[in-house]
Amino acid sequence: MKNAETVTFGGSALDRAAEIRGDAAVLAAAMAAPEAVSIVLWRGKPLISRDAARRPALTRVPMDHPVLQETRVGTIFLGREDSGPVFAHDISAWTPEVFDDTALNSFLDRSEQHHPSLNASDTFAELRAVMAQLSPRDAELAATARALFGWHRSHRFCSQCGQESGMAMAGWQRDCPACGGHHFPRTDPVVIMLITRGNSVLMGRSHGWPEGMYSLLAGFVEPGETIEAAVRRETWEEAGIRVGAVDYLASQPWPFPASLMIGCKGVALSEAVTIDPKEIDDARWFTREEIMLSFSGGHPELKPARQGAIAHFLLRNWLADRVD
Repeated sequence: MKNAETVTFGGSALDRAAEIRGDAAVLAAAMAAPEAVSIVLWRGKPLISRDAARRPALTRVPMDHPVLQETRVGTIFLGREDSGPVFAHDISAWTPEVFDDTALNSFLDRSEQHHPSLNASDTFAELRAVMAQLSPRDAELAATARALFGWHRSHRFCSQCGQESGMAMAGWQRDCPACGGHHFPRTDPVVIMLITRGNSVLMGRSHGWPEGMYSLLAGFVEPGETIEAAVRRETWEEAGIRVGAVDYLASQPWPFPASLMIGCKGVALSEAVTIDPKEIDDARWFTREEIMLSFSGGHPELKPARQGAIAHFLLRNWLADRVD
């Protein structure tokens, strides 16, 4: 696809400056530079501010800002912008005076939290709720930081000997002090497929999703499997549909927690849907006209795909005949 990199979390051309991650002196100088800034996360939520029109933007704070004193884990170097180096801090150890635990664990958390040392317009917001409104650069920085801090939380211990490892290479590696093992951030490949047959597209829904919510079928790529094979296998396992030709369309980093969504298109060779109830709750064909109606909010059963997700991106381009 010619516009593949316009998908959310892609296309910002951030200079990640990997060459300085292992140079302690250069990193220290970058961190001390007056133009250095940091983005801040709390329990996976990036710190944002909103303008008068309620449009969100990622908040960058100076390296001596009081909020960074809440940090209990290492600092991550994200890269260089034109204005200077950008770091990330996680203040998940901080506990707001009032917040709702149930909202944090809901399907889409709309709650926002405010730290007393910050401006009134600065709040921590669920990335999925604001991702489609962020600039490409803000989206890439937030996604990268969220994925990295999530990996550090879930991979504290060495997989070779079981000892606790430590952050290294400016947050892009973990090293074991006991056996010397090196560990690197994990990214799980997931195929998500635009399966069509004539004028219709195949959509499915997972157990527990809100009523009326459907999306493109998706699944993890297995060891020893090509992307094309994964598309065919997942479509067959979930919906009982055989798929012929498969083509790559676009990819999207998906930091929930650490996937790379590989968007593909496939041509269905069969039509009868037979779902695996252990895999999904339902699957069905929707016509182009029904998808258009759902995007406008007028379909009586089908909700529009979530803006910012690659499923929405692929469906929108399919409707506009831009998937080639």
